[in-house]
Amino acid sequence: MGLRNVKADAHSSAAVVDSIRRTITTAKNGIEALAAHLATDAAFAQGLVDAIALIGDGRGRVVVSGVGKSGHIARKIAATMASTGTSAYFVHPTEASHGDLGMITAEDVLILLSWSGETAELANMLTYAKRFKVPVVSITCNRDSTLARNSEIALVLPKVQEACPHGLAPTTSAMLQLAVGDALAMALLERRGFSAEDFKTFHPGGKLGAQLRLVHELAHVAEQVPLLAVGRPMSEAVIEMSAKGFGVVGIVDEKGVLTGVITDGDLRRHMAGNLLSQPVEEVMSRNPRVVHGDVLASAAMEFMEEHKITVLFLVDDAGSPVGILHIHDLLRAGVA
Repeated sequence: MGLRNVKADAHSSAAVVDSIRRTITTAKNGIEALAAHLATDAAFAQGLVDAIALIGDGRGRVVVSGVGKSGHIARKIAATMASTGTSAYFVHPTEASHGDLGMITAEDVLILLSWSGETAELANMLTYAKRFKVPVVSITCNRDSTLARNSEIALVLPKVQEACPHGLAPTTSAMLQLAVGDALAMALLERRGFSAEDFKTFHPGGKLGAQLRLVHELAHVAEQVPLLAVGRPMSEAVIEMSAKGFGVVGIVDEKGVLTGVITDGDLRRHMAGNLLSQPVEEVMSRNPRVVHGDVLASAAMEFMEEHKITVLFLVDDAGSPVGILHIHDLLRAGVA
């Protein structure tokens, strides 16, 4: 009995893997079909360009809507646009018919999603758009549909096979709608020159917010920075390293420029009877790795990991140290 169960489980596992493989393959084929469609359908490509111009030049907001799975995709598109510099929000078609149409103005742009292009719940939104001259961008697969024919810009997607074995559950089709929505959002982001600093404004919380913080926001400054001038004895360097607790001390020249650093490793390499009486420049490692304060925390973390170091000095444009950053500061901030 136990052996038969094991064999049954093995057969069941293989069937599950085959099912998953079919779904992923179907999804891949759908994306490839969309890429080919962009390359070969001039009207589709021009429609995307026109949509970007319409939204980018507009003075209002982007209102995205759809029903069912298209509605879920519409919510995601609106959220992606809103987080990347394009003012956008989702309106449910049913709620729109019960008062929320008043949220939409003539300066806005409507993006309506319907795979068939015949979703009845969108009718009132189309009527309203025509009455108040609100431009409509549709995402559908039916060029001759009611939705496409009543849109200023119809983004007609290629008809693809659904991953659902019955061809009913929106799967590949929903993925293509999402891909086009993401493409619009990213093109608008690039058109506006939306920067990582701008992105941080909309994502202040969580790990993403931490990664988008700048180095100077996390660094230790002023009296916390362990520094000594060239010519000072190593005895003072050891005291400074111990007092500041970073396991390193920066050495500055007569102009205040960071010219080297002394680490615990340098102490071990130069261990001798006269170590404490030697001048710091005889022991320091020259050309230390540094960072500027306007670098992203995530980039600083990657730099530290790449060079297997735990501490970075922050320098200004002249090369003078203005702060120090320990990898523990990044970890505490949630960057990793």
